[in-house]
Amino acid sequence: MNRQYRGIQQKIRGTATSDGAGVRLTRVIGSQAMPMLDPFLMLDEFGSEKPGDYIGGFPSHPHRGFETVTYMLDGRMRHKDNHGNEGLLTPGSVQWMSAGRGIVHSEMPEQEQGLMRGFQLWVNLPAKEKMSEPKYQEFNAGQIPQVTLPDGAKIKVIAGQVGDVIGPVVQPATNPLYLDVLLAAGQSFEHGLPSEQNAFVYVYEGELALVVNDEKLLVKTRELVSLTKGDAVRFEAHAETRFIFVAGNPLNEPVARYGPFVMNTQAEIHQAIQDFQAGKF
Repeated sequence: MNRQYRGIQQKIRGTATSDGAGVRLTRVIGSQAMPMLDPFLMLDEFGSEKPGDYIGGFPSHPHRGFETVTYMLDGRMRHKDNHGNEGLLTPGSVQWMSAGRGIVHSEMPEQEQGLMRGFQLWVNLPAKEKMSEPKYQEFNAGQIPQVTLPDGAKIKVIAGQVGDVIGPVVQPATNPLYLDVLLAAGQSFEHGLPSEQNAFVYVYEGELALVVNDEKLLVKTRELVSLTKGDAVRFEAHAETRFIFVAGNPLNEPVARYGPFVMNTQAEIHQAIQDFQAGKF
């Protein structure tokens, strides 16, 4: 059976911005060029060797109606919320937090060996789960399975499945795939995807080509591409390359957004603001 390989639908570079208490970061999804890619609402890449770029961190702030996914490459992220949860994300660890009906938390980045780098992804929740109880799925680097394929590709499986290896994150509503892939120069990686899923690739080191039939579509460092529809993707590295490959089921629901609140209607946004101001989170 012939596979229909996905190509590039849109290619963008991130926008330099700041958030929290002046943390400098690159906003990729959630920018003017790509406001969202259902069910993904935002992707930020953060990282600097200069503590002044992020030392203020993200003091206490609320969320309702979606999930935040923090993946640390280097350094640490100390977190604490108003439900009594606290912890420390270390290099290679992942926190997949479902804010549900409401949570107030802080995230404070810290250097380790002079480095601090990672990603935060926002994933929408369906209407029926927006007012659910907040919960965490949190895994350290040793709990994220890694697979080395016969051709040498090295893959960390945060969510989804590669061969017989299954990532620890489970979210039936969007059925996410979240892979961190390392390819040496000349190596390739092919992966099947449900045709209905939306998917993107973000290259954070190196240079990559999407192979579609006889065509090679180039993706450079710090470029994100959303993918066309199809049932497979084939990648080929031109140099040693690291990238995240993310996919999920679109929710196909109306989206109302106001800062840290993501609901389906403006009335629900107004209610979220009232509930937060009344201390109901």
